[in-house]
Formats: sequence, C-alpha cells, structure tokens
Amino acid sequence: MTFYTRDLVSLGGVIFGLSVLAWNVTRWWSGSKKHRLSDLRELGPFALCALYGMLLILATGGLLSSLADVALWGTSAAGDAALEYGVGANTPDVTRSQHIALTDGGAGVVIIGTVILVAVWTRKRGFRWDLAFSILCGISLGLASGIAGAFGWVLGPVVNTAGDAIVGLL
Repeated sequence: MTFYTRDLVSLGGVIFGLSVLAWNVTRWWSGSKKHRLSDLRELGPFALCALYGMLLILATGGLLSSLADVALWGTSAAGDAALEYGVGANTPDVTRSQHIALTDGGAGVVIIGTVILVAVWTRKRGFRWDLAFSILCGISLGLASGIAGAFGWVLGPVVNTAGDAIVGLL
C-alpha cells in the first residue's frame, strides 16, 4: 500500500471510482422497469456530482483542492487494500502523464458548483451520502489514464473555456 502522494491515483483508486459508478448504474438499472431513455434522468444527480468531483481534482490549489487530494488518497488507499488483501493484486500508479489545470474562470465554475451543492445538501432531507460517494467517484477517476479518465481530460478544457467566457477573461 502507498502512503499519501499528491495528485497520484493508483489502480485501487480507479477501482474504487468504477465500483461506485457500477453501484449507481446497477441500482438504477434494477430499479427501472422499462429502461426507457427518459429514466436516465434518475442518474442526473450522480453524473453531475461525479463531474464536480473531477473538477475538484483538476483544481490547482486552495482548500477545495486540498480536500480533493485527501479524498483521492483515501479512495486510492481503500481500493489498494481491496485489491491487495482481497484478491492479491498489485496496485500500480495509473495517473495520466499530462495534467490539465483549471484556469481562473474554471476555478470560478468550481466555486459556483460548490455553492449549488451546499444548497442541495442543506435541504431538510439531511446529509446525502449518495452525492458524497458520487463526488468521490469523480475525484477517483478525474486523473486516471485510459478510458476511466476520459471525462476528466475533456471536462477541463470545456469548463475552462466556459468559465473564462462567462467572467470575461477571454
């Protein structure tokens, strides 16, 4: 098992993120009777929180980025333990070689997303663990190489461009 390393995701972290993804899709699939395209909206909160988690891990500094780094360490450690002690597998580093950092406008989008998330979380229903695990899924997959990290690779430039255009940095 590895100790805390900033912005590195192990195979265990990716397995953690993919497991949360599989859990949510399986629960949705088994709960839907006809599997219509309109039923996909039930996966909306999961998808939005996972994308938010990917943005958190792409942030370059500050409190939110530090919390995302600790969460990445935790998910990697949990996945590493499951792989090493559960099935005897190795847990190599699977971080992509080129990092994408958020610009100032992209960081603004993260702050707006955080405000929205706090508004949802502070409703009368109590703490939403499903949203927390969805964010952890995004944090775990945001820096991964391969297909698992493809959304993080695409999401960064899109959010940077949109955020820069909205606040007038372009």
